[in-house]
Amino acid sequence: MKLSARNQLKGKVLAIQKGATTSHVSIELTGGAVVMASITNEAVADLGLEVGQPATAVIKASDVMVGVD
Repeated sequence: MKLSARNQLKGKVLAIQKGATTSHVSIELTGGAVVMASITNEAVADLGLEVGQPATAVIKASDVMVGVD
C-alpha cells in the first residue's frame, strides 16, 4: 500500500463497535497505545476488517483512515 500520507501507524484491530451507519475501529499500536477511527459500516465490510487483523491507521489532517494490504 502506497499513500502520500506520512503518518502511518501499524497495529492490529482491537475492537469494532458498529453503529447504525458508522463504526468505531480501535487499532492497538506497538507499545500499547490505541488509536480510534470512525469509518462507515460499508468501509468495514469492504476492508474485511476483523478483530486481531493487522491494520494501519493513516492520519491525514484531522482524519484517521484505516488501510489494509
